[in-house]
Amino acid sequence: MSRNLYIDFHVIQTVPPSCVNRDDTGSPKTAMYGGTMRARVSSQAWKSAMREMFKELFTADYIGYRTKKLPQLVAEQMCADDKEISIEEVGKTVNEVLELVGIKAGSDKKDALFFVSSRQIQNIAKLAAAYHKDSSSKEAKKKAYKADLEKAVNSEPSVDILLFGRMAASNPSLNYDAAAQVAHSISTHTVNNEYDYFTAVDDCGPEDTAGAGHLGTVEFNSSTLYRYATVNIRELAENLNADELKMAVRGFAEAFIRSMPTGKQNTFANRTLPSMVYVALRGDQPVNLAGAFEKPVFAGNKGYEEVSETELMKEAGRVYADYVAAPSMAWVIGREHGDFAKKVNLAELLEEIEQETGKYFDEGK
Repeated sequence: MSRNLYIDFHVIQTVPPSCVNRDDTGSPKTAMYGGTMRARVSSQAWKSAMREMFKELFTADYIGYRTKKLPQLVAEQMCADDKEISIEEVGKTVNEVLELVGIKAGSDKKDALFFVSSRQIQNIAKLAAAYHKDSSSKEAKKKAYKADLEKAVNSEPSVDILLFGRMAASNPSLNYDAAAQVAHSISTHTVNNEYDYFTAVDDCGPEDTAGAGHLGTVEFNSSTLYRYATVNIRELAENLNADELKMAVRGFAEAFIRSMPTGKQNTFANRTLPSMVYVALRGDQPVNLAGAFEKPVFAGNKGYEEVSETELMKEAGRVYADYVAAPSMAWVIGREHGDFAKKVNLAELLEEIEQETGKYFDEGK
């Protein structure tokens, strides 16, 4: 499959008072953009929320683990495959096998956090079991098993590894380039963080006790966010069959639109859904439309959502006229915006994305 195909997702979403994504001091993340302070939610935070939703959308075979406990997972799989061995018995073998392919085992190692699929764990466990039972010398076993182990770690990646990529600094041959890119979300307008001063009563305190049992502050803001992501269909198609490709793209679309990072969720109950989703199918390059908000929008008496949506569509028109072709297909959820895109609901959008993805795979074949 040689031709390019990208799906760009543009989302306008209002979040009420909240602390969705905190920095190291506990403050909501922000960024300077267009000369003013904006609310920000990092791409890492939203990708983490998406991966949690993948658990609802994909079966276990298509979900990966980013973990420091890979040795434990492999050992547990070995014990599940062979009831006659114990985790203690195979622990040293597992560490040897993983370090043989450049994966530093053990939580005390710098590069211990590793992204791995369920199928890769199963494949590594089978080879580790054979390695464990092999009576050859250590050097002979290393020579005999290294190539197969690298293949086991590289083959059958999960959907989230393909979408978000994998980096192994100690062995770059295990890397996967990300087929998807997710931008940091920023508010379309200027924000100022605020503080919630709260108190808590001691339910078991004496009746004549004055004052609170506990008091503190929580920093928060509220904002209308512009969120952007893009998926490279060609890159995904190189590693997935037709049904898997449709499943992966549909799942990414639904998770990006519906997910929400969980920072201070119990405190603020801030889980909202977008006011607008604009999706563009492109054959040339991805196009981020954040320039629509380089000049912060002002609410007036209509709030931020409607004016943000209008500015987004204006920016799309300007970019299409001056730099790139209009998308081959486009859809919008929410208010109608002229002939810019076909108006759909979420279920219809997901169906149409799946159909277009399937067409791409068929035409590539």
